[in-house]
Amino acid sequence: MAKRQRAAGDAAPHGLTGAESTILKVVWEHEPCAAGTVQEALVATHDWAYSTVKTTMDRMVAKGLLATQAVRNLTLFSARLTRDEAQRGELKRLIQRAFDGAITPLIHFLVEEENLTADEIAELRKLINRRTKS
Repeated sequence: MAKRQRAAGDAAPHGLTGAESTILKVVWEHEPCAAGTVQEALVATHDWAYSTVKTTMDRMVAKGLLATQAVRNLTLFSARLTRDEAQRGELKRLIQRAFDGAITPLIHFLVEEENLTADEIAELRKLINRRTKS
């Protein structure tokens, strides 16, 4: 019989490390999955030993990023936050760090520095117009 175990507290309020982000992407694709599944999925792009992946995933459980489910002698991992939640949190942290929490300088940077296409600029205009009408 499967037993589900969740870490205490909500999903981590802090930023994800690069390794945590990489692991979460694999977990989202394969969940629930074992640490070995994650390590095998990353073998082509990361030279991480199984023990490194497992230790990182165990720490992610403690941080509230992953949940575990014991099935016989196998531990399966599932994400405790969605891709949208992770992206939203990372973007908010970026805006706070890089732009002191201000959105206008971020938009200015994107428009001036990122060589947006005409279609991307038109989409931004549509989004802004839609927001000002509501």
